Amino acid sequence: MAAAKNSSDESLGDLVAVATRDLSLLIHKEIELAKTEIAAEVKRAGIGAGFLGGAGFVGLFAFVFLSVAAALGIAAAADLPLWAGFLIVGGAFGGLAGLLAVAGLGKVVKLKGPQRTIRTVRDDITWAKHPTVAPDPDLEDLRASHSS
Repeated sequence: MAAAKNSSDESLGDLVAVATRDLSLLIHKEIELAKTEIAAEVKRAGIGAGFLGGAGFVGLFAFVFLSVAAALGIAAAADLPLWAGFLIVGGAFGGLAGLLAVAGLGKVVKLKGPQRTIRTVRDDITWAKHPTVAPDPDLEDLRASHSS
């Protein structure tokens, strides 16, 4: 009674091996997706930090110019055009520092976690708990783009 083995007669060991392989592949792909998303967020954080660094650097210039303007204004109270010119330049640098700070904070505040990875992992957990539930069709294109 030698019967040929067909796909419906796979042994329990074969099924466990396939499930383990698929689970391992799924975990690797989720980690790869998380790395990709986190790298993008880190880049955005770096840009925000660069804006904040620029704001500090330009703010230092504002402080120097405003200090010189104040010193010249006090020393030569009657010579208005000299210190007024320094004051205008210092005020312009201060305004630029404010704009850079707002731009940098805007970039840093918008950072979020790896949203796509969180969605796909939740979908995978739902499927693992209830294998008869179809995966979220919105995530299929994402999974297809990360499959080998």
